[in-house]
Amino acid sequence: MKYIVLLSTIFLGLFSGNAQSAAPLGPISSETRGMEQLADGPLNQDLSDDGQLQTSPIARVEPPNWWTGMVHNEVELMVYGKDLITYQVQLSPYEHVRITGVKKLESPKYSFITLEIGEEAVPGMAALNFTNGTTSFSHTFPILEREAGRKELQGFNASDAIYLITPDRFANGDTRNDNVPGMKERANRSLKSGRHGGDLAGILNSLDYIKDLGFTAIWMNPVLENDMPTYSYHGYSTTDFYKVDPRYGSNASFKALCKTAANKGMKVIMDMIVNHCGLEHWWMADLPAADWINQWPEYTQTNHQKTVILDPYASKLDRKEFFKGWFVPTMPDLNQENSTMATYLIQNTLWWIEYSGISGIRMDTYPYPDMYFMSDWTKAVMREYPHFNIVGEEWVTRPAMVSYWQKGKDNANGYTSDLKSLMDFPLHDAMITSLNNEPTWASSWTDLYTMLGQDHLYPDPHNLVVFPDNHDMSRIYTQVGEDLDKYRLALTFVATVRGIPQLYYGTEVLMKNPGTDDHGTIRSDFYGGWPGDEKNAFTGQGLDPQEREAQQFVQRLMNWRKNNPVVHHGKLMHFAPKNKEELYVYFRYNDNKKVMVVLSKNKKDQDLDLARFREILQGPLSGREVLTGTTLSGARKLKVKAMRPMIIELH
Repeated sequence: MKYIVLLSTIFLGLFSGNAQSAAPLGPISSETRGMEQLADGPLNQDLSDDGQLQTSPIARVEPPNWWTGMVHNEVELMVYGKDLITYQVQLSPYEHVRITGVKKLESPKYSFITLEIGEEAVPGMAALNFTNGTTSFSHTFPILEREAGRKELQGFNASDAIYLITPDRFANGDTRNDNVPGMKERANRSLKSGRHGGDLAGILNSLDYIKDLGFTAIWMNPVLENDMPTYSYHGYSTTDFYKVDPRYGSNASFKALCKTAANKGMKVIMDMIVNHCGLEHWWMADLPAADWINQWPEYTQTNHQKTVILDPYASKLDRKEFFKGWFVPTMPDLNQENSTMATYLIQNTLWWIEYSGISGIRMDTYPYPDMYFMSDWTKAVMREYPHFNIVGEEWVTRPAMVSYWQKGKDNANGYTSDLKSLMDFPLHDAMITSLNNEPTWASSWTDLYTMLGQDHLYPDPHNLVVFPDNHDMSRIYTQVGEDLDKYRLALTFVATVRGIPQLYYGTEVLMKNPGTDDHGTIRSDFYGGWPGDEKNAFTGQGLDPQEREAQQFVQRLMNWRKNNPVVHHGKLMHFAPKNKEELYVYFRYNDNKKVMVVLSKNKKDQDLDLARFREILQGPLSGREVLTGTTLSGARKLKVKAMRPMIIELH
């Protein structure tokens, strides 16, 4: 018996669709009140021929609208409702818009209608007329004008610094949406794995705080609806791909957040998942077809064996289990080999970019979906938005495996990717090892030096995202044994090495998870995000001296980085660490400027002879040490404090 049969008893209520009365053609803007309402929860009513209000059999249409002037101008509508398979559909006359295909799958409740929106089409309402010989009704599909600048959306790059937020745990800006009638899980701050009430309003209210810290972009863990009975706060079990979770806000409030951030010179990166959905997703009660998800005779979990992608000896079974196995029983694995599913996921991504104006995507579990679909997905995004950026999560510590997915990589199996950026897990692993290990016959910095030396495997190492921690691992202050000196060394490295730095919320005030790797603890509530909090990182109230010092350190470091293109796009030269010195020295440089970075793990102060670096210094050292403000002039030796970082702008 297929696994889905075991799920058939799950009750999933239908949400309102967007069937409306037919409307004459005419200009329409996505800024209108009606469109914001449509995007947040459209209607499912229609007018009969005699003008009386009646209920349409349509419960959903996804996507809920499209735009003129898109490269992706053939949009496949997934129409869901009672007995739709029995209806024929025609389009009322609409110049330069036509139906090019109607597809029926196994379920009688779905109809997939492809609309071609020609280059000369004008915005308006496309009337789709359904009839089955005895019953007729119409549905109006909005075709909107694109907002100014959408084609030229600028993605995040090495000039940015990213602040990662788990929305439920950051700040509760609107207590009215903590609990939403009809949704399965209620807020409970005393429960580590429960919902705590953080929302988009809290993030919106905190943009100035984030900007003042020196960050230019925010990445939020998923904000789409997760109507799961438990553990729904993390966001990775989507139950509606076109709807922001009401406990966070609405589609309109997400769009407003993106616009406000842009007005402040900040970018928003949206966390997306195409590998799986949540078990409570509305379509799980009635799949369009049996192969809509990857099914097995009995529950089968992915084996997580990522080497099968290139392994010449891998069995077909191991490959199948990796790509088609489920993450957990509550996350059905989506089948991107189904061409209708593939189109659905691509269109959903394009819709969110066009609707909200985000500046980037972080794609969860990038290697797990069908890899040829991922190539098609990424190419579709980059065709539509050439200056956009996407970072993929490939959590392995081997550069050979991470680099496989980056655009421009010449792979042994001929696979090509259009993915510009990846999370640099190998460099993170080497950094933590170097910080925590004691020297042997070689410096403990050797692991980091050697790992950075493998950048030749990447087509574009400057487009990798580097980080001290994230939402899935222990916080950096815990990783380094709550050692403030090592903490400073880690953050200085992340801020000055090649790539795009990313810090997790609370890193700036030494949030930690001592004695546990429980995710609920790692993702603890941000200090001051809730009324009555004893500590408040926004105001500084209640922070201890070390937490204040750390916050000021991050602010000084990241604001310095913000204004220094040499560490954004400059070249890098590093020098092999010596075990007695326990120093790691590297330079960032371009035609206009040089910056020297010294990271000391030596437990004693020392004098560093600068003669070793003459090939880049080209004489005595003069400059300013950024972190202390100390001026250096004509130095041939450098006084290096124990367990301290130094950033020297050379004159």
